[in-house]
Amino acid sequence: MQKSQSKSQSSKRSLRKHKVSFSQILIMSVETLWGNKLRTGLTMLGVIIGIASVIAITSIGQGVQKQTELTIQELGTNVMLVQAGAARTGGISQGDGSASTLTWEDAKAIAKQVPAAKLVTAYLQRGSIQVVRGNTNISTILVGADLNLPAIRNIQVQEGLYFNQSDLDAAKPVAFLGSTVREKLFKSGEKVIGADLRISGKRYTVVGVAESKGTMGGQSMDDVIYIPLTNMSAQIVGNNALTGVAINGFWVEASDPDQLNSAQFQVTNILRLRHRIRPPTLDDFVITNLVDIISTFTSVMGYLTLMVGAIAGISLVVGGIGIANIMLVSVMERTREIGIRKAVGATGRDILRQFLTESILISTIGGVIGVGFGVGLALGAATIFNFPFIVPLWSIGTGFTLSLIVGVLAGGIPARNAAKLDPIAALHNE
Repeated sequence: MQKSQSKSQSSKRSLRKHKVSFSQILIMSVETLWGNKLRTGLTMLGVIIGIASVIAITSIGQGVQKQTELTIQELGTNVMLVQAGAARTGGISQGDGSASTLTWEDAKAIAKQVPAAKLVTAYLQRGSIQVVRGNTNISTILVGADLNLPAIRNIQVQEGLYFNQSDLDAAKPVAFLGSTVREKLFKSGEKVIGADLRISGKRYTVVGVAESKGTMGGQSMDDVIYIPLTNMSAQIVGNNALTGVAINGFWVEASDPDQLNSAQFQVTNILRLRHRIRPPTLDDFVITNLVDIISTFTSVMGYLTLMVGAIAGISLVVGGIGIANIMLVSVMERTREIGIRKAVGATGRDILRQFLTESILISTIGGVIGVGFGVGLALGAATIFNFPFIVPLWSIGTGFTLSLIVGVLAGGIPARNAAKLDPIAALHNE
């Protein structure tokens, strides 16, 4: 009798001392999840959507930011724009450059008197100008420019020539087309150079076509026609300045990026002297520094990406709640199983590890799938909208880390509840 009791006690001690290995727990967890494939997949969905959203939004944001920076930098990091003041109609501002407060003579004075200025180019612009060729009628942007515009704005000639000094001096009716205008007015393979157009009812001869420059700020840089500034002033706009040729503004290229601030200071002082502006009178011109634009845009895009990414991260919280709900339900459904396992020697720690492993497996596998979907969405967006494909490694690392945290937190309480179940009560559970 004593021998049988001692054998029973020793067998119980051996059961209690039996330790389940991690590989066994992992196998059991995989089998349990695989046995409930639909429920497991639906539980993963929240994590997949959350991580895919975070990675895709971060990647798209950085790609758009990089594309915009590259477009702005094509103009040069040592370039600034000086625009005329804003005209007001009925108390409503018409936008910078709409008033007749700058003249071509101002631009020429800047070129001569500002030591930090390497090149200066004036322009006069009008939008929605009607252009007719044969039976084709389009609306485009018309820019009157001088000879320095291609150098400062990085405009390359694809076919023909840009107009020359004699064209500018004589105010000749010649036109240099953007690539989009060419596509709208001419068929493929059709001769362009020497063709005639009618711009605002006046005849112009095409002398050249520019290479494509793409878009900036959502606006095409190729849907434009360039004509001599003198012709634009005399034939299209009319000389509406009291003295000299009125312009909308001019571009200034500094001799060196480090000299841009010095050039801006010098331009401001010279224009104030020429326009007899003294404090507290406000300037009748606006200066935009492209370096400041890049810096501001980068900062704004960073905040927007962070904000939208945080909103997308909310779905991870939803996914975590989903995991917690399913694990709680799983504990209730498997109460009898937990009781049997404890009765045959499994410890509360073993039960805790198994349920926690199942939760972490769901979130980790969901995280891997989410990263794949996120990268795929980012690649698709970059291909469709033609901006750089950038996937920051930190976003992938953050995605995996968040998925692990979600798994641990969401599975922690259900696993703890399962570990604390009384085996006798669990065995009596129906």
